[in-house]
Amino acid sequence: MAYKLEIGKRQLVDHVIVSRKPPLRKRLIVYLRHAALITVTIIFLLPFYWMFMSAFKENTQVFSNPIMWFPNPIRWQNFVEAFNYPGFPFLRFLWNSTYYASMVTAGTIFSCSLTGYALARLRFPGRNLLFSLTIAGLMIPSIVTFIPVFLLFRDLGWLGTYKPLIVPAFFGNAFFIFMMRQFFLTMPEELADAARVDGASEFTIFWRIMLPLVRPALIVMGVFTFLWTWHEFFGPLIYLSEQEQYPLSLGLFAFRTRRSTEWGLMMAGATLTTLPLILLFFAAQRYFLEGIKLSGLKG
Repeated sequence: MAYKLEIGKRQLVDHVIVSRKPPLRKRLIVYLRHAALITVTIIFLLPFYWMFMSAFKENTQVFSNPIMWFPNPIRWQNFVEAFNYPGFPFLRFLWNSTYYASMVTAGTIFSCSLTGYALARLRFPGRNLLFSLTIAGLMIPSIVTFIPVFLLFRDLGWLGTYKPLIVPAFFGNAFFIFMMRQFFLTMPEELADAARVDGASEFTIFWRIMLPLVRPALIVMGVFTFLWTWHEFFGPLIYLSEQEQYPLSLGLFAFRTRRSTEWGLMMAGATLTTLPLILLFFAAQRYFLEGIKLSGLKG
């Protein structure tokens, strides 16, 4: 009798488990969704795979028809030749890119966090109008203001230096000002009120209370700014005149000669240029994803 009861319990449990499974239609939707995500991921990763594989190919194999998806033979010396290529001082270009991106990132974080806090927490006449003008700046293409800005920097005598590329970052970025303002608006006002009662100044409240609370947003802003600046090509091309000043994004043109282009070496140089960004992302991945989630940028 006990044996039959045990069999009955097992059958009942199996029936409950089977009945809890989602319907076939929902499971098909989940499978199709994952298949679509995998497909899109492969499409986005394909150019990086082609770049990485081309870094190990001979120059004639890069654009072979049909495409060689794996190099044969593998040319490890491409990286050695790219590192020692005349006109491509990799370490110098790496330092230029690091200096340029770091200074722009520091200026953007400093200016946008201060401006975002002021627009979110301080009460002063014309605050809403100023914020509206800041958002309106997002609608103006940068190429429209390029000539007046270029003439301004020329009259200041800044051409041929990094000043036209770095100094504007310390005056804010409309997109990140908007992001930081929205983030500061989510902070409890009671924290600032308690600090004011204790005699804290507004800058002390910003620096010691509010800024640590928005660290994920600061990391998101810093990572995005660093990535965009690292890949910037147009600005250094216009304002820098000496090759020793070039960042990596502009220095890759050293592999182009009058007769031909060393595509294998260029892909090796591009791979070396991309590696610091990959290391940066993995180092700040946890804070980066947390900041995207908390700042409302997550889709």
